[in-house]
Amino acid sequence: MEVIIQKDAEAASQLTAALIARALEVKPHLALGLATGRTMERLYSILAEKHHQERLDFSLAVTFNLDEYIGLPPEDPNSYRSYMNRHLFNRINIDRRNTFLPNGLAPDLDAECRLYEERIRDFGGIDLQLLGIGRVGHIGFNEPLSAMQSRTRCKALTPETVAENSRLFDDPAKMPKRAITMGVGTILECKRCLMLVTGKEKAAIVAKAVEGPITSMISASALQLHPRCTVIVDEDAASALQHGEYYRWIFENEEEWEHFRR
Repeated sequence: MEVIIQKDAEAASQLTAALIARALEVKPHLALGLATGRTMERLYSILAEKHHQERLDFSLAVTFNLDEYIGLPPEDPNSYRSYMNRHLFNRINIDRRNTFLPNGLAPDLDAECRLYEERIRDFGGIDLQLLGIGRVGHIGFNEPLSAMQSRTRCKALTPETVAENSRLFDDPAKMPKRAITMGVGTILECKRCLMLVTGKEKAAIVAKAVEGPITSMISASALQLHPRCTVIVDEDAASALQHGEYYRWIFENEEEWEHFRR
């Protein structure tokens, strides 16, 4: 696992966008795993700017989102399909037929989960998976006690997750209590992971995920097992890390990062 500390949220988002852009330039038919949430909104805005100003081309890319609420239609403004359309897909030249999210209205949800896994396999797996982290340490909706080898499945949300996400709903009572999510095992099969985290409120959980023991209580800690995972944080999110100076030294001195240093 690599940890890169940037001075603020804007710098962290810019670096993450630059890494995604580089991956797209190297492989135009990139299979890109996507995440939602407030942290990703600025990132997606930067990627849209790169499309319009630098001609970053998404026309051959394929995307797979981590999760979707069960029971929300795609046109619901709180669905993750609506989120992705609003913040990214409507602003770039991606083929909408190549943007995949789980169907939270499927009549057979277990079959939908299996189909989602099959779609990922049909495209040769996910090349680059973008991740955030929840307040209880989850990636996707892999809440505490999610198995390390879990696959795409239906998952009940914790009260903490419901409380956090319901603030985004006009009527918090309409916040779904279940979602379809990629499993921890599904995520770990991607070729590369990028986790973007900003804000002081995430500092304690980032430290546990990155430097603490690997545990099913914090599904993000499983990323320690991934052979190529990069965690990009701002100074606030990095404030509880014990080895921050070491992470800064690596970024400033390793040749791999020379192109991305500002």
